[in-house]
Amino acid sequence: MNKTRPLPPPIPTGLRCRCPRCGEGAMFDGFLTFRPSCEVCGLDYSTFNAGDGPAFFVMSIVGIVVVGLALWLEITFEPPIWVHAVIAITLSVGLSLMLVRPLKGLLAALQFANKAEEGRFR
Repeated sequence: MNKTRPLPPPIPTGLRCRCPRCGEGAMFDGFLTFRPSCEVCGLDYSTFNAGDGPAFFVMSIVGIVVVGLALWLEITFEPPIWVHAVIAITLSVGLSLMLVRPLKGLLAALQFANKAEEGRFR
């Protein structure tokens, strides 16, 4: 009888910042620091390396949203520059902080699911 569980789906698991092998343990110790290992299944997280991927996706997503909103705001209402600055800075910082952790978890889960650096996982 095979007692191995199938891997949880990497996208929702990574976005929830859960272990890519068991789907239950937390992936992060701090805001962006990987735990040494999963507290549930023992998967070693020290091999995970998302690199600059999360930052690139955060900058791309936030840039599109902020620039799109700024263009719409300018065309529709023509507000003073300080209104643009307040909205853009608040939105940029808020969205960046909200997106970077789930995207880092997603990229780590996708690395694991796709056996990136094959010799290091499983």
